[in-house]
Amino acid sequence: MIRLRSLVALSTALLLAAGGPLAAQQQPAPPPSTAPAPAETSPLPTTTAPNPVADPTKSAAPAPQQAVAPPPAGQAAVGTPGRPTLIEKPGEPGDVDEVTLPAKPAAIVSGKTKWEEAIVNLTKAFTRIEADLAKLGIAPAGRPLAVFTRTDDDGFEFEAMIPVAAAPNPAPAEADGMRFGTTPSGKALRFPHRGSYESIDGTYETLTAYLDAKDIVVQDRFVEEYATDLKDGTDDNLDVNIFALVK
Repeated sequence: MIRLRSLVALSTALLLAAGGPLAAQQQPAPPPSTAPAPAETSPLPTTTAPNPVADPTKSAAPAPQQAVAPPPAGQAAVGTPGRPTLIEKPGEPGDVDEVTLPAKPAAIVSGKTKWEEAIVNLTKAFTRIEADLAKLGIAPAGRPLAVFTRTDDDGFEFEAMIPVAAAPNPAPAEADGMRFGTTPSGKALRFPHRGSYESIDGTYETLTAYLDAKDIVVQDRFVEEYATDLKDGTDDNLDVNIFALVK
């Protein structure tokens, strides 16, 4: 996958620049917040994104103004209305948004998967979280997230998360691999993707080109937030927010 090459290449560059493992993977998660911080957005134009020389082994990265399509009104979730995204204000088509992600309590399941089985295994993880939350009588309070913590040629490791209003106190014993923590927080760049999951590679190429053009250093992990339900790779109505966490 092109996204595999983009993520692996960017991860390698970040590791070489840092001279070792990134602090983002070593630092403990921030304590649960009892009140989500207000989200702030500041559109950043992408008109200065570079136009790299085409590589015949890769599909061409779309121009920034072509990378996204207009978002559905309010980023309404398919089948699960009433669950807000981390940043409730939708991004503007063709823009990269500088946002501040709030730390929200979340139910978390860690996993790993091969690239070709990504959708199946991410969906299974979200389904497991939903079932465990139902057993505890806890209602989900946000859209599903996948935090990519490690990537290689074969696949990736991830943390599947579903935000909740508040983590139970005391926390229940870890069951079925689920635990409670917080979603990634702090300054981030949001790259909206509208279209099939199979075409998400183009958005990652735009992301990589933008970071290179602006000389922006980010953490060695990316967050995908599924504003609509993750069904299959050919669903053209998929709405994904990709967040690059700024150092």
